[in-house]
Amino acid sequence: MEKNQAVGLVIISVLLIVYMTFFAPKEPPKPVQEKQTITSITSSSVNPQVTIPDSVRAKTLGEFGSVAQGTAQESVLENQNLRITLNSKGGKVEEVLLKNYKTWDKKPLILFDKVSSYADISFQTNTGQVVRLSDLYFRALPVANQNGAQVLTFRAEPAPGQAIDQTYSLSPDGFTLDYKINFKGLNQVIGDKLLTFNWNDRLKKTEFDLKQNRDHSRLNFMTAEEDFDYMVGKANESETKKLDAPVKWVSNKQNFFSAAIIAKNSFASGDLKVSFNEADTTEVKTFATTLAIPAKDVLGNGGEFTFFFGPNDYTVLKKLPYDFERNLELGWGIFAYVNKFLIIPVFHFLERFISSYGIIIVLLVLFIKTLLLPLTYKSYLSMAKMRVLKPEIDAIKEKHEGDMQKTQSETMKLYSEVGVNPMSGCIPVLLSIPVLFALFNFFPNSIELRQEPFLWAHDLSTYDVFARLPFTIPFYGNHVSMFTLLMTASTILYTWSNNQVNTSIQGPMKFYSYLMPLIFLFVVNSLPAGLSFYYFVSNIITFGQQELIKRFVNEDKIREKLIANKEKNKNKQPGGFQKRLQEAMKAAAEREAQQKKGSKK
Repeated sequence: MEKNQAVGLVIISVLLIVYMTFFAPKEPPKPVQEKQTITSITSSSVNPQVTIPDSVRAKTLGEFGSVAQGTAQESVLENQNLRITLNSKGGKVEEVLLKNYKTWDKKPLILFDKVSSYADISFQTNTGQVVRLSDLYFRALPVANQNGAQVLTFRAEPAPGQAIDQTYSLSPDGFTLDYKINFKGLNQVIGDKLLTFNWNDRLKKTEFDLKQNRDHSRLNFMTAEEDFDYMVGKANESETKKLDAPVKWVSNKQNFFSAAIIAKNSFASGDLKVSFNEADTTEVKTFATTLAIPAKDVLGNGGEFTFFFGPNDYTVLKKLPYDFERNLELGWGIFAYVNKFLIIPVFHFLERFISSYGIIIVLLVLFIKTLLLPLTYKSYLSMAKMRVLKPEIDAIKEKHEGDMQKTQSETMKLYSEVGVNPMSGCIPVLLSIPVLFALFNFFPNSIELRQEPFLWAHDLSTYDVFARLPFTIPFYGNHVSMFTLLMTASTILYTWSNNQVNTSIQGPMKFYSYLMPLIFLFVVNSLPAGLSFYYFVSNIITFGQQELIKRFVNEDKIREKLIANKEKNKNKQPGGFQKRLQEAMKAAAEREAQQKKGSKK
């Protein structure tokens, strides 16, 4: 491993630590509690309703008491992706089954149900009564077919000329459920007071690795001003956030699936809450959302919303409005663009022809490595030039032993004469960083790899368990990931091979070159098997590329060219970066000489 390459690895490591520290999901500061402006759920349970006989409840609902008694009946809307069960009591969604997915233990994947999730709309009348739609019994109208979509309307008529209609529309495909709520003839009953949408969702464990599932579960939201933000929560304590600005959508995002509500107009404001019990292995996190709906939206032509119940698949999410694809973690800044416009398109292209995702990863490595081959070649060429110059650099060090400033000045002069940029070996490595970080976000969030086996790995979206340990190693875990071991071994072997060729790497730098693979052994052991397998294959291909490049790089010809450059540039003054660097070194040497002169006096 050449010095410039080692420096590049050091820079990558530092940037990786900075990235994971500052751009990983953070715990937002706990806000100061403010006075609630909308009615919110205060119970700690998912379903806050207290069981009260309908006859008793009807007496408390005033003019809505006439629709507070009845018989609950279920209706079902179904397409090729979803099976949605709705209940006439409340006219609300009761259960959502994702038909083409299973949980990690091969059970039906129910994303929303009446046990773990609760959603309701409440409003306050002009007389001060608080009415929840879940207290009312609706009549289900016959399911209609409109342009291929199944349309179901629930209607409650508290008095002649008054009605509350809730209409659900499910298209033949997709993962969205359109929802419209319309208050007819109730203008004098509720006036201009805000309605409240309450949603408590206790996320159930759907993935093998609970920690990974929790780490990637967030309460995402987008404001009407297109400001995206999220909450990740804190173990064993509640974390809240008050939204005073209008909100476009809120999403209960898990690692690979999301349940969300999107407003056609906007919610007026909102309150969000995230909590989870770290010791409860059946719960991922609990999200509580309270959103204000302007009365004018439901009193006019009806308030229109869209529920999303589906996978965090980029091709699915990008079809939804208001930048809903940001619900998927693709990385920060340029790393997200690399995933969107490079990694994901290539991955999906390969999916069309190949069914094995292990083979797809191998081909993805080949594509990325071929794309970066010019940078790899340039980096190796720079290292070859440095190897050729090593005898002269060693002679300069020996000539000015103990005088660091003079040694550096003479070395830079040599670089200028032969036309070598000492930083050119680092630049190609730095240019590959966006791909490195993009892949760190792609693999842990790629639903395409979910439950896809390869070799001994039963699921490429989580770590492979080659062996279980009877104890837990700090920062490593209680399992052995074979793909991570292969990645580490291939990195150490590659480092050893380079160090045999280049004997200039000594001392701390040589130690660090071997330390880095061991650090990554701990970092990657609990990350998805797809990621560690990618880096293992990448190491093997990189080794092969360098062996191939060696056959095309003739160091004797490089030496002849450098000698010719030295003769040509003998009397030429350095320019650009090298000139500024030499001037800085000269100024530093003069200051050091002045300091020594002053100390002698």
